[in-house]
Amino acid sequence: MRIVVTGSTGLIGKALVRSLRADGHEVVRLVRRDPAAADEARWDPREGTVDPAAFEGCTGVVHLAGAGIGDHRWTEAYKREIRESRVRGTTTLATALAALPEPPEVLVSASGIGYYGDTGDRVVDERSPAGEGFLPEVCVAWEAATAPAAAAGVRTVLARNGLVVAAGGGAWGRMFPLFKAGLGGRLGNGRQYWSFISLYDEVAALRHLLTTRTVAGPVNLCAPEALTNREITEAMGRVLRRPTVFSVPEFALRIALGELSQDVLGSQRAVPRALQESGFRFTFPEIDEAVRAALTGPDA
Repeated sequence: MRIVVTGSTGLIGKALVRSLRADGHEVVRLVRRDPAAADEARWDPREGTVDPAAFEGCTGVVHLAGAGIGDHRWTEAYKREIRESRVRGTTTLATALAALPEPPEVLVSASGIGYYGDTGDRVVDERSPAGEGFLPEVCVAWEAATAPAAAAGVRTVLARNGLVVAAGGGAWGRMFPLFKAGLGGRLGNGRQYWSFISLYDEVAALRHLLTTRTVAGPVNLCAPEALTNREITEAMGRVLRRPTVFSVPEFALRIALGELSQDVLGSQRAVPRALQESGFRFTFPEIDEAVRAALTGPDA
């Protein structure tokens, strides 16, 4: 296969590119600077341009680019960047694909389980409605931006990512050093559900979605069973053999993180109904397994 990937320098993107190339597939990475290697092509989401030559002979596209949700405090300016980086980038890509005389078979476009908002202890799957608040609004607009590709006949998959368990980056990557130092603990009351997925299964799921032609629309990428923050804290301590006596009270998180604390304290109990019904099988479905995989994998 020849696969075009955006966001190839991010945690998931790097792992996906490495996995595809290890199996002999050709990968073209879309970059926002002048290309510096033969496997790179230029795109500019802000200007709405992309080099159409990147898609010649392309089988599929995996779109992962977007400003990091937890990289900065959520000022109004950064909230605009989060939204615009996703909506503009997806619009640019979907419009370019729709204009091709021979578009690729599939577009796998990242989204997030933030689509559902704070669901408390209620289980949600791909049939559940969008929630309320900033992240659900972003996800709705983000997913809607894929419409030109879908209208042009490109099989379009909306990969609603859960929290990726990895030591080399993302939210989990920032937690590992604290837990290793014996400073990890629950956040708030610890009763909020976290829908997690190992980095290995995340990459495997994306590759599954590229090749499983019966799948289109939203797909939750998360382990079969979400766990509470308290349960995940206990698992981190158990695997790392470190105490987890510390906790961060809600008021401290709200002071430190501002509006971002809503995402940290919010609860999303998502299940991967569409993914499992399509025949996908998890390698690391349990949290202890996922944490151990993160510690021993190539991104550890």
